[in-house]
Order: sequence, then structure tokens, then C-alpha cells
Amino acid sequence: MTSQSSGNTVGAAIVTITSEGSLDDDPAGDSVAEAFEADDHEIATRELIARGHDNVQSKVSRAVDRDDVDIVVTVGGTGVEPQDATLEAVGPLLDKDLPAFADLFHALTYDEIGISVVSSRALGGIADGVAIFCLPNDEVTARIASEEIIVPQASRLATLANGTRDEEETET
Repeated sequence: MTSQSSGNTVGAAIVTITSEGSLDDDPAGDSVAEAFEADDHEIATRELIARGHDNVQSKVSRAVDRDDVDIVVTVGGTGVEPQDATLEAVGPLLDKDLPAFADLFHALTYDEIGISVVSSRALGGIADGVAIFCLPNDEVTARIASEEIIVPQASRLATLANGTRDEEETET
């Protein structure tokens, strides 16, 4: 992948999942994009899509297949309402889970949203060498997750997920 071989820069795909709105009014997606850009990473693609299991699964799968994407972050569709199916759509795509992500996400966001964290779902994992994180469509929690967990680990996860580190160690 181009962005991984260039050093510490990763390419991010940001997908906002909502029944309404536009990218012009996407505060949670904006906070994710700003966190990546503040750390000199690239936004390879940014889209807003409608809710729906098959729609989400298809869009995330296509993002994973892109050569310029090292990390996919979805925002939205993670709640407990019947139409919230992001985790159910993305889960089957994962080769490896990152269970500590959800634990850390809930611990860090509890201070901001309190007991509402009970209905706040998040997911992290690896699919075909690409890290995927699913976040609620909430500006505060998306910012916390991006700034305090995802972006600080972005380069490391991208390298580990696609096996670049093993190849580099073998070459030296």
C-alpha cells in the first residue's frame, strides 16, 4: 500500500452512516478527519451513506480493498435502535478483533457521556490488512476515540496489520 510504504503517513477512509444529513453537516465525521489531518495523515476518501446492513458492509468492504486506505473509520449506526446495524455489518468482515479498543473507548468516553455509555457500541478490528474502527455518530465520542486512541496508533496498526514490519525486519 502506497501510504504505508511512505513512512508514518496512513490513508484513512471515513464513512458516516446516517439516515439524514450531508458531509457539510457531519460534526462527528469532521472530528475524525481533523484528528487524522492534525497528525499529517491523508484522508483517502470520505463519504456519507444511508443506514442498512448490506449498504454498510458493501461500502466498508470496498474501502478495505482500496490501495490508498490503511484505516477505515465509520461513524454512526452503532446504537441499539433496530436500524443500527454497523457492527453487525462490519463484524463478519474482520479477520482479527481488537477487543481492547471498545474497552478503552468506553472508559475514555464515560467521563464525557456518563452512564449513557451503556448504549454506546464501538468495534475495532483488522480486515485484509486494514484496521477498521466503528464509532457512534457523536462529535464528542468520535473526537475522543480519534484523538486519544485511533490516530496515535494509526501508523503502528497499519504496519502491523499488513505485515510490513516483518518484511522490513527480514530485509535488514
